[in-house]
Amino acid sequence: MMSKFSISAEKISALEEKYEINNNERKLKNFLKTFAFFALVLMSIYHFYASGFGTIRDILHRGIHISFVLGLVFIFYSWKKLENDKSNYKFPYLDLIFSILAVVTALYLPLLPPEILASRVGNPTNTEVVMGSILIILTLEAARRSIGFTLPLICLIFILFALYGPYFPGALKHGGSSWVGFVNHIYITNQGIYGIAVGVMAQYVFLFILFGVLATRVGLGQLFIDIAMVIAGKYSGGPAKVAIFSSAFLGTISGSSIANTVTTGSLTIPAMKKVGYPPHFSGAVEATASTGGQITPPILGAAGFIMVEYLEIPLRDILAAALIPALLHYFGIFIMVHLEAKKLGLRGLNENEVPKFLIIIKDNWLSLVPLILLVYLILIGRTPDYAAVSGIIACVVIGFIQRKNKLTFSDLLECLSKGAKNTLAVGAAATSIGIIVGVVTLTGVGFRLGYVVIQTAGDIGGFFINILPFNYFTLEDLTLFFSLLLIAISCIFMGTGVPTTATYIILVAVAAPTLTQLKIEPIVSHFFVFYYGVLADITPPVALAAYAAAGIAGSNPFTTGNTAFRLGIAKALVPFVFVYSPSLLLVAQGFDLVIFFQTLISAMIGIGLIGVSFAGYWFKIVPLYQRWYLGFVSLLFIAPGIQSSLIGTILIIPICISQLKK
Repeated sequence: MMSKFSISAEKISALEEKYEINNNERKLKNFLKTFAFFALVLMSIYHFYASGFGTIRDILHRGIHISFVLGLVFIFYSWKKLENDKSNYKFPYLDLIFSILAVVTALYLPLLPPEILASRVGNPTNTEVVMGSILIILTLEAARRSIGFTLPLICLIFILFALYGPYFPGALKHGGSSWVGFVNHIYITNQGIYGIAVGVMAQYVFLFILFGVLATRVGLGQLFIDIAMVIAGKYSGGPAKVAIFSSAFLGTISGSSIANTVTTGSLTIPAMKKVGYPPHFSGAVEATASTGGQITPPILGAAGFIMVEYLEIPLRDILAAALIPALLHYFGIFIMVHLEAKKLGLRGLNENEVPKFLIIIKDNWLSLVPLILLVYLILIGRTPDYAAVSGIIACVVIGFIQRKNKLTFSDLLECLSKGAKNTLAVGAAATSIGIIVGVVTLTGVGFRLGYVVIQTAGDIGGFFINILPFNYFTLEDLTLFFSLLLIAISCIFMGTGVPTTATYIILVAVAAPTLTQLKIEPIVSHFFVFYYGVLADITPPVALAAYAAAGIAGSNPFTTGNTAFRLGIAKALVPFVFVYSPSLLLVAQGFDLVIFFQTLISAMIGIGLIGVSFAGYWFKIVPLYQRWYLGFVSLLFIAPGIQSSLIGTILIIPICISQLKK
């Protein structure tokens, strides 16, 4: 069984803690521990009630959510990194004051009568300015403690941009804002802290995170791993293929790259090393596969729910659009893993190392019911919160009635506490994101940056247009290509060290307007920036998922990150495919079945050739010059169109012949 390869639960917990929360989480004791536990349980109960049965005003619901998040962040997270030995416990009096202030300032505005609140928009009193100022500062500090410096620093840059607009050059120059005007927009209107980002977190994301915790507790996570072992474990390089399938399955209930990495990686990475994969490659496979959880329906790292709000389309359409690109991502990893296994001559798992399918289904089939119910409700058009609430109820019922992985009342409370705690960091991030989104709407910076990007791309295109092979394209084509390239690079850098959902919201506010100006369909624009934001999880120098995998594999983190990026190269290319051929997203305007299949087959061939190029193996070892050649030819298949695919087919025939020769 795979369990013989596993590492201790303590090490898994330590790794997740290290890479998820920056080593500054307190180990609470005595009264504060008890208080925090019941506060987390109450937070889960409140969100379950509010989304499933309550009729609470939007701003009040969002305010209560913020008060829970910020108040608990200051209790759980210290202002600095703690020593490895956290036994030297000190009662955090100052942080308790910050916690109380966060609760008061977050609830002050929502608790005002609606008619008074409406009168304060554009005309804040001194009290609102003070309350808003305190909340903004505490929000930035909470984000710094829970997710690091990167996001608060980005927020500060945007704040300075809003306040000192007249001093910025060129297209970025604007009239600027006073501090009172800034606080009014960020605090009192629904364009800032109490905006879409927090709204989606409070209404949808919290419930789906809680669902993932409960589903895992009742055995669904382990069932996915066992099924993956049955599907792929016996084949060449089996454990690596198990990592791909298990991460894909687990991604349906978890939106965290790091959580996926340490959960499945604790089993698959030791197994990969045992059959002969190098440590850095083992870690890279798991990290790359686990980041796929961010783009796998129905969770999508919570970004899917943001898309619902922004695009105003049903969640089932978002999930349909996400399906094929996610499969292409896993297909790319699978090809590289398979070729690497063939090149190294690696074995699969032995018969006694693979569980029996009928046995695992017999023992765990009930754990599938909540997920099936959730997906069914989404597909028939029910709201995401209705589906999540139903899924949570199903998890609890199944947990209490099944024999294996039986749920007790104490376990339920632990799950409610863990689910709420898992939302704190992303909740603080979402609240901070409200500041960025507010600045964007206040200054129009999205369209300003769009103008700069398009102008720069046009200048680059004008430089290359007279150079082979670029002279075969129009200036408009080159402007679009280089605009996409600049946006993609910006998205990767922006996503460095920032949670995926937060990255996506920033990019939607800043980069998506540029794509709109390029006449790209909104759903395509959103998926484009989303994919490149996710790519940051496996992109050095801050590849958090890869670093977590390296901790399990005992490999060099940077080498693991580089290898993970190579394995995930398909994810970097797929967005270009669906920009040029939106039919790949299934629900895009003008969907054409013929174009869809043509694009899909062509993209799969291109991704396969990239795998050959990087692995250096096809039917046999591929010489270096042929690897470069195949890498170039693969781009002809990635670029949609029959003409380019036909040219690519002709160009690979000589390599095929040489590979088939004995």
